[in-house]
Amino acid sequence: MSDTAVSSSPTGSPSKRSFAPALRVIRRTPFTTVLVLAMLVVGVVSGSLWSAAVDQPWFSEVATGLPAFHEARWWTIFSSPFLMDHPWVYLGITPLLIGGVGWAEWRFGTLRTIAIFAAGHVVGILGAAAILAAVSQTGWHWAVHLTTVSDVGPSCGALAALVFAIATLPSPWRLRARIGVVLWVAISVLYLGRLHDLEHAVAMTAALIVSGMLPAFRHRAGRPSEREWRLLAFFGIIAIGVIQLLDLLVPYDGPLGKNQPIASFIDVAVDVVVIALVANGLRLGYKLAWATTLVLGFYNLVTAAITFFAIPLLIEWRLIDEPLDVLGLALAPSLLWAALLVVVFVGRGAFRVPWRRSKRVLASDRLTREQLIAQLERFGGGTISWMTTWDLNQRIAATSTTSATVTSAATGDSAAPALTANTAAVISGTTATHGAIAYQAHSGVAVMLGDPIVAASTAQAALKEFAHTTQQAGLTPCAFSVSSAVAEARPRGWRSVIVAEDTIVDLPGLEFKGKPWGAVRTSINRATRENITFRMVRLSEEPWSTLAQVRAISEQWTGDKGLPEMRFTLGTVEEALDPRVLVGIAVDEEGSLHGVTSWLPVYGPADTVTGEPRIIGWTLDLMRRRDGGFGPVMEFLIASSAQHFSEQGYEFVSLSGAPLVRPADAETGPIDQVLEQLGGLIEPLYGFKSLHRFKQKFNPRHESLHLIYRDEGDLPRIGIALTRAYLPDASLRDLVASATAKPEPAAPKPAAPKPTAQSAPTDTAHRGTP
Repeated sequence: MSDTAVSSSPTGSPSKRSFAPALRVIRRTPFTTVLVLAMLVVGVVSGSLWSAAVDQPWFSEVATGLPAFHEARWWTIFSSPFLMDHPWVYLGITPLLIGGVGWAEWRFGTLRTIAIFAAGHVVGILGAAAILAAVSQTGWHWAVHLTTVSDVGPSCGALAALVFAIATLPSPWRLRARIGVVLWVAISVLYLGRLHDLEHAVAMTAALIVSGMLPAFRHRAGRPSEREWRLLAFFGIIAIGVIQLLDLLVPYDGPLGKNQPIASFIDVAVDVVVIALVANGLRLGYKLAWATTLVLGFYNLVTAAITFFAIPLLIEWRLIDEPLDVLGLALAPSLLWAALLVVVFVGRGAFRVPWRRSKRVLASDRLTREQLIAQLERFGGGTISWMTTWDLNQRIAATSTTSATVTSAATGDSAAPALTANTAAVISGTTATHGAIAYQAHSGVAVMLGDPIVAASTAQAALKEFAHTTQQAGLTPCAFSVSSAVAEARPRGWRSVIVAEDTIVDLPGLEFKGKPWGAVRTSINRATRENITFRMVRLSEEPWSTLAQVRAISEQWTGDKGLPEMRFTLGTVEEALDPRVLVGIAVDEEGSLHGVTSWLPVYGPADTVTGEPRIIGWTLDLMRRRDGGFGPVMEFLIASSAQHFSEQGYEFVSLSGAPLVRPADAETGPIDQVLEQLGGLIEPLYGFKSLHRFKQKFNPRHESLHLIYRDEGDLPRIGIALTRAYLPDASLRDLVASATAKPEPAAPKPAAPKPTAQSAPTDTAHRGTP
């Protein structure tokens, strides 16, 4: 059979399989599918899909509004959802139907969604009609005009469904989405003031009230967090910016009066730039943006007050016809500015980030490497905790015993842990803190490396403190490669995703017996036949000739990659020179080095009686092999090292986990799928998945390592930060060139002993760590 032939399978042909996801969506959303198709069919039959229905003689017979209800055409409530007044409206309403109604049907089921859609449609139409019937009695020009207008479309029902679907979102997306919908509807009804805008406002308000009253959608309320204060200010000033653009660019005749703008490009550009700069500064908590907002707010309020008192004079000079022409246009922006001033004043503690980057430092004591090691010896750590001692990391004290309910004097936020200026007292060159945290700052993100080095019972408080202090410095907090226990202790509302699997070999009773250990025994026996010996050494104590061979092997591996050596959780020869790090080497009779592995100490809590530090295991870091050397050298080195550590009485060795390699039974949400795709992109460069498969021959058990973060909105920036952490010396050109380069055929290699089928892959010098 040719390569292009398709074999039969129970799942059907490829064409059917390609349509399977779409068919599954249709089966889950039959009401949405029928509604969209019915709307399109009616549009084709009536001709409204290409010509304005509002201009047709039959429009008044199918449209809702006070004219229809005065003439008892109540059937228009049921006929109006399937028509649009203008063809271009189809472009806007179709995404709302699919996104709002489809999302609600996916979450609530068909019958509940039909009820929500129908209720929203009826309440919006009848509620707006009732409001206009009452308000028009005052002679208000806007209301009187709308009593003569008719409307069609399913937007009220779709908006109600969208509001209910938003209620199912986790925090803070729920707040963000609700603010967005409310601002959109409020600006539309106040400034544009068309009939469907009023109907939207009624339907949205009813949906918000009802969804908030239902027990299934109730959420515990509390004082806004530091981040939420910033979000409220950000959305508020964006809304003001939108209103200013409307005043400058859009003619309208709404509840706030008439507007005939005459705007220049420069006016619009200046407004957009100023709002964008201030808004982004508020989002990041900059103090300068906060102060600028206060000045702008007070200036606009003073201007509005002057305008209000000048209304009689403007009328006397015949510059305006009636007070509403000015009062309406000045009232809404003034109210928004007043509300924004209240938000930024009450939440002023969230806006203390210095404008100058050099002053954005964490409000916590800095620790030296020796002080961090002292905390690690005291509290113990995880399998990657020794990596926190490496030079590229920043180290701070973790006052993890601070209660999370103490009020912070700086912010007034009862949800934030209190921070003291002196969390550590240095006594005789040592620190008396309650723990330590190591992190790296890249692209505005503070990435905590591994578990916080604290007592297990205080991990959650340490995470909260880290989140608070980093946000106060204008950084986005996250923690990378933390254990499952710490991931479970993450702050409320944070997310967790598996980013690696740690592979651990338990040492008590370790014996390379039985079929599962066949490949390992083969490598050991072959090494014996070829006179390859194993030594466990401290590389810093080895002669210059040995160190020179290690560097030569490492440089050859780095040159093959086309990228600088990865860092962060991947050590180099420099880290292997640490006197506390052990190094396993494989040498032949002539003293030639065939392979090298480095092992990092894993500390447990200090002895409860003597207080002495305890090393309970070792973590594999550097893995290098000589090109053309002894074939199964990695199997031999790892097995010999494990046997050595077992004889020394240690509990385990960790072979570490490969980055972006996840367990087969892990959840497959959108974020997990992105991580899978990212892992596939970098696999040709670093072979993480093949490395993970190689480690399975040592029959390890697996423990998941997690990335914990605030919410999905932080992930793009976190992804950039992790890239910079792993490749701090790589340029953008290097990354692009490596991502787009095609693999080249391997060059012929000198003759060497043929590796066994179970030996480590020879295309790369494998190294383990998450």
